[in-house]
Amino acid sequence: MDIGQQLRQAIGIEKPIIQALMAGVQDWRLAVAVSQAGGLGSIPCGMLTHEQVLTEINQFRQHSNKPYNLNFFCHQMPTVDTVMLQHWQAKLARFYQHYQLQASDEISGLRVPFDQAMADMLEPIKPPVVSFHFGLPHPDLVAQIKTWGTTILSSATTVEEAIWLQKNGADIIIAQGCEAGGHRAMFLTEDPSTQQPTQTLLVEIIDAVSVPVIAAGGLATAADIKRMLANGAAGVQLGTAYLLCDEANTSALHRQAIQNPHHTTALTNIFSGRLARGICNKAMHELGNINASAPTFPYASIAMAPLRSKAESLGLNHFSPLWAGSNTAGCRQVSASELTQLLWNG
Repeated sequence: MDIGQQLRQAIGIEKPIIQALMAGVQDWRLAVAVSQAGGLGSIPCGMLTHEQVLTEINQFRQHSNKPYNLNFFCHQMPTVDTVMLQHWQAKLARFYQHYQLQASDEISGLRVPFDQAMADMLEPIKPPVVSFHFGLPHPDLVAQIKTWGTTILSSATTVEEAIWLQKNGADIIIAQGCEAGGHRAMFLTEDPSTQQPTQTLLVEIIDAVSVPVIAAGGLATAADIKRMLANGAAGVQLGTAYLLCDEANTSALHRQAIQNPHHTTALTNIFSGRLARGICNKAMHELGNINASAPTFPYASIAMAPLRSKAESLGLNHFSPLWAGSNTAGCRQVSASELTQLLWNG
């Protein structure tokens, strides 16, 4: 049995293609479109309430009987550092003045980690696949999920992280290369210099672990997918390629930035406090892609939110996190089902 077939049978999908989670630009509709085409659709849950997660699951199941993936963050939630938050607001003061905005001390809209309450809510549902970003949750939670017969995925950005994930219960590992858009899954290191290209990372992780490994980052075409499978990948994960699809909730400003032939991407921490790859904009140019004053994840987003809202109301993407990978060549304005077929069949 080829390793791609092994993955397809393990998850119950027809094509070894996973749609990457993309919080803020998608919901169950994109996941359904990908799953209906034979891939694995993913629903980002890290910014949703319990009720919203249930709604997403119910909507998916009403429209598809295919497998789906629920994705959660599992970072350690740090104590609020009010001094750091105030220092960050001071860094942004000139932008607040420009837009005649007042800074607020309200803390809301944060990414929260997977916890016991969420696990208990999912217990009767027993989702087919659950994936995690930033490692894995507490071992007791991993053990609980395993009793459901659920397949657990998590992302690694280094060989050391992959070995840790296998040791701590991941059934499948996603090798997230430095080309990938959105948040880096780093959890054993914060050093950007450790991040490698997808193909290099994939081969090294395959040599170091015994579980199936998924390639993610910079993949945009059927040829890219075939190349990764030829290098031993059990499958691939793509997110950026789906950003222009009919079922994506990608904003008009974000779509315009993707289609700008002169755009560039870079890793930045200024929008959330963690490294993530996105299209360069005014905030990144003026604050620096990586700014030491940015509060610890997820608190950096608090002071950015009013600026983003105001600028977007004026038709500007200056303070928007325009998450995208380094390769946007595969982005197409078609149904995600059609794109999934094209990615597999060429």
